[in-house]
Amino acid sequence: MLDHEQQSGAVHPIAQIKGLRVEFQTKDGPVIGVEDVSFDINPGETVCVVGESGSGKSVSSLSLMRLVEFGGGEITGGQLWFDRPDADDVDLASTDPEKMRSIRGNEIGMIFQEPMTALNPVFTVGRQLTEGLRLHKDMTRAEAEARALELLREVRIPEPERRLVQYPHELSGGMRQRVVIAMALACKPRLLIADEPTTALDVTIQAEILALMDRLKRETGTAVMFITHDMAVVAQMADRVVVMFRGNKVEEGPVAEIFENPQHPYTKALLAAVPKLGEMTGKAFPEPMKLLGTEGHEIKPITGTDEVLLSVKNLTTRFPVKGGFFRRTVANVHAVEDVSFTINKGQTLSLVGESGCGKSTAGRSILRLVDPMSGEVNLDGTDVMALDHNALREARLDMQMIFQDPFASLNPQMQLSDQVAEPMHNYGTLKGSAVQDRVGMLFDRVELPRSFMRRFPHELSGGQRQRVAIARALALNPKLIIADEAVSALDVSVQAQVLNLMLELQAEMGLSFLFISHDMAVVERVSHQVGVMYLGRIVELGPRARVFENPQHAYTQALMKAVPIADPRKRKDERDLNFKPIPSPIHPVGYAPGPSVYDEVEPGHFVLQGDWGGYKRDDALVRTENRLREGQDAPEGLSGRRLYD
Repeated sequence: MLDHEQQSGAVHPIAQIKGLRVEFQTKDGPVIGVEDVSFDINPGETVCVVGESGSGKSVSSLSLMRLVEFGGGEITGGQLWFDRPDADDVDLASTDPEKMRSIRGNEIGMIFQEPMTALNPVFTVGRQLTEGLRLHKDMTRAEAEARALELLREVRIPEPERRLVQYPHELSGGMRQRVVIAMALACKPRLLIADEPTTALDVTIQAEILALMDRLKRETGTAVMFITHDMAVVAQMADRVVVMFRGNKVEEGPVAEIFENPQHPYTKALLAAVPKLGEMTGKAFPEPMKLLGTEGHEIKPITGTDEVLLSVKNLTTRFPVKGGFFRRTVANVHAVEDVSFTINKGQTLSLVGESGCGKSTAGRSILRLVDPMSGEVNLDGTDVMALDHNALREARLDMQMIFQDPFASLNPQMQLSDQVAEPMHNYGTLKGSAVQDRVGMLFDRVELPRSFMRRFPHELSGGQRQRVAIARALALNPKLIIADEAVSALDVSVQAQVLNLMLELQAEMGLSFLFISHDMAVVERVSHQVGVMYLGRIVELGPRARVFENPQHAYTQALMKAVPIADPRKRKDERDLNFKPIPSPIHPVGYAPGPSVYDEVEPGHFVLQGDWGGYKRDDALVRTENRLREGQDAPEGLSGRRLYD
């Protein structure tokens, strides 16, 4: 089994996948999940397996854990050699279930993509963390609980004692993912398999978790098989990269070589589709990406107009927290606090920030899907806040929303053509054959074949479903589209196509977007204006070029530092990440926060005054102010003002 090189004293791999083939039985015959894949994973090494959905990367990892059988798959060829410390190497493909149980979780740990499905909702975090320790390590309850507490501290969970007695639904997404990582690391496995562990997380939490995994790997010598479609994460984490496409390995090599000298056309296409932070430096307006196959196309910047479409003034949205025997309001969640901005016709304003900062609530408040407590929302001359139920329904002709999860926002029992036509039927904008003509045209616009009109949502991939959601949002010819994390769950190649589609539609139809996202590289690509949100307030607002190239607020600077860049030479250091724990947005009923007061540090570039959630105005801002004051045309707004008085 050992080749000549290993016998001569080279490093012996912890895992060797040789000629793996996995099939799934369906009504239409066998479907091949992985055709013929071979690669090694060495001790203390991170091997990143990349490729888009359906390329077979998760199937490979589930085969190593022998979990693929529980999902209807069958290993029909190949060997999966695993190096056990005090025994001979075993071929996991043919190991009996009893021995597999002692290896799984103990010697091979796995972090799953979706933490809520990986955790049991009816058991406390402490119970789930201690279960593996007591089973594999024969620890007493007290020993297991002490180790669980230590693990939660290692993964930097605040108030770990409290978390042990909580249930998964009481934790945020980032905290749940840390618990899953702690569970995977509990027994100090020799091989850790991480299947898209940061896809659904904010850039700040992602940066911390990547740094955490890297540190744990260095300290423990664990080998890591990291599965992702995010090339920036690959650049940050990988020692070696395996590129997969349609069930086969198409390229393998050291991370620097793959990025600087990719050989396979698919690897080149994958790297071309990655928006890189800093690519838009020096460009005043957004523009579509140059994807493979579009080399000859002329790429035009999208300028938009100077005419204001949407004006939001002092928007405040709070949610009551009920408590006590009579379910009285005992406190309020201050989700959006005194937020103001404008969006011009044909332009995009992006709201960025971490989960829970209030960006999605701000978007929903503008559409009045949740009712704000106070503030003004004016859409093209219409005061949205003053409308009654019928008038609001009419106003929604002009404003539509694209949600984060297209599968949840589409009806699983309706054909796609009916779903795209539904808004037109509801509002009676078109009749008879004109409806079908427009549906066909919309499918053409979002580059889906018309044959898909008869399909159902489950018959499409994630990217195709999101295109249907965009087609439905366009059905009524809206002026404003609020895109809430519309591309965050998509593969990098599909994401690039959907972003280009949105930019093309904006150029052709003069659409305005409120783009809500936590992906800074995507935001840099699509935005005219950027607002950075933290704890319900906009802490920095201005033209995209100024906010990205000259960030002034300490929180914006911390956010920029956290963004992984798709270049292995620009890796982040754990020391760069200086995030403070996010304070609670819940305040007692009588609490009255002050207004948002801004400094205009350069024309149109506003920064929130004061210490907000631990992030103070910093020295760089003061230096900028001094520099501007010395200049001839120093802006007048430096004394501080509200955006709307």
